[in-house]
Amino acid sequence: MLKKILSNPFALLKYIIRWVVIIIPVGFAIGSMVAFFLWLLNWAIHFRFAHTWLLYLLPVAGVVIHLLYKWYGQSAERGNNLIIDEIHQPGLGVPKRMAPLILVTTVITHLFGGSAGREGTAVQIGGSLANLFGGWFKLNQADTKTILTAGVAAGFGAVFGTPLTGAIFALEVIAIGKLQYNAILPALLAGFVGDVTVSLWHIKHTPYHIDLVDTTQVIYGHQLPISLLLLLKILFASALFGLASMAFEKAIHLVKSFSLRWIKVTWLIPVFGGIAIIGLTYLLGKPDYLSLGVDAEYPGAVTIVSSFQHGGADELSWLWKIIYTGITLGTGFKGGEVTPLFYVGATLGNTLADLLNAPVSLFAALGFIAVFAGATNTPIACTIMGIELFGGQYALFFAIACFIAYLFSGEGGIYSAQQAATKKMNENKLHRHYLRRMFAKYKLKR
Repeated sequence: MLKKILSNPFALLKYIIRWVVIIIPVGFAIGSMVAFFLWLLNWAIHFRFAHTWLLYLLPVAGVVIHLLYKWYGQSAERGNNLIIDEIHQPGLGVPKRMAPLILVTTVITHLFGGSAGREGTAVQIGGSLANLFGGWFKLNQADTKTILTAGVAAGFGAVFGTPLTGAIFALEVIAIGKLQYNAILPALLAGFVGDVTVSLWHIKHTPYHIDLVDTTQVIYGHQLPISLLLLLKILFASALFGLASMAFEKAIHLVKSFSLRWIKVTWLIPVFGGIAIIGLTYLLGKPDYLSLGVDAEYPGAVTIVSSFQHGGADELSWLWKIIYTGITLGTGFKGGEVTPLFYVGATLGNTLADLLNAPVSLFAALGFIAVFAGATNTPIACTIMGIELFGGQYALFFAIACFIAYLFSGEGGIYSAQQAATKKMNENKLHRHYLRRMFAKYKLKR
């Protein structure tokens, strides 16, 4: 159908006008709701900063979230995975209650100190509102898939201020190794409109900065555009970023499966999760790993922003954030995974920069996007995110970090509904079979 449209200029013009008319109100609605969510989330986080005793009510907040989803959630409990499934094959639809329910429960999680993100909320807001508009416009099944993809793009682009990343993420996250280009125009437009709408509501995004790094190297009088030593350090760090992605995903699944197996009364699961978060915070003696980890609760706190400076993270900050977020999301609290992934990556990058004598801000930025790429299996979108957030000067390093992390993160990811169009390493089984045969021959010769 797309080829027919492109071969006919009038059909192409009609196609473009139709989707512009559909996407502008959708993107504006999603951007407006994301702006309200970001404003409310910022209020909740800073209110807890001023009232630290709220952390001790986290178990109670968990019960409230559990009951809200039990009474009103229904299929909305599946969150991002439901939207991905609906894009694969529209079925029961995305419930209208998903958007307000995830917004309220995410704010509750952060108000009482749970370690979670905001991307999941924005994506679910985008999917829910896009599905609502799809019903109003009476779209067919194919167009419903497209508008849902556009909704994801608008939500993601709006929440992080990265419209192009939002569009590519929406296309790339559906299936590993495959991009659905038939939705590219609506996704790009939706990401742009959502981002502009958030700006119109005067919501500001956190700025990040990479210090100027000399990446050249002189060998025998010849200047190379890339330092080979720096490249080796980036390759090594990127492999560790991929392993951190896998650890993050496994931590959430491990906590969830352990809780369901050993805690038979389901409303007690978030109670124990909340108690664990309180206990860890008491033992560590600081609240750095609660909530988003973007704004500092006190001077000297470890945050994503501080990780771009020398000494801005502890050696194990990345591990503690994995544990905190695994407990929070694994026991039923709500929010996204991406901002905690940013935190894990930036703090791990900070630590590795010290160990490898590498540029701190550059490695924090590489970890920021690479851990995210490995956990979501979206290396292209994350490379573009690096360019949108940090500039294009280090685009090659961004691509290397994201794709190496993607390869080292395993076959899974944080979205169970994500399909695998292609495997990351098709030769793995062949290599293992070959090695086993060689080893068997060697034993026979001996």
